[in-house]
Amino acid sequence: MKKTPSAEYIEKAKLLDEEAAERLLSRARSKLVRRLDDRKLTPLDVMALQLEIEDEDLNEWRERVAEIHQAEVKKKSKSK
Repeated sequence: MKKTPSAEYIEKAKLLDEEAAERLLSRARSKLVRRLDDRKLTPLDVMALQLEIEDEDLNEWRERVAEIHQAEVKKKSKSK
């Protein structure tokens, strides 16, 4: 896990309204929350890191879905 968020994600976190920020913080991983509690990170940093983690997870999921879809297409074309 990265220790500092990128500037891009800090800007995205700044744009969140209060409700969205609260929801994002509630989804934050326990390691990030501990660092927030220990005052090693600001709430903005935690939100930015969580946004970055969620974007990475989403991209990995999309890649896996694309691979599954390609495998299904190959399987269908071979069976014809």
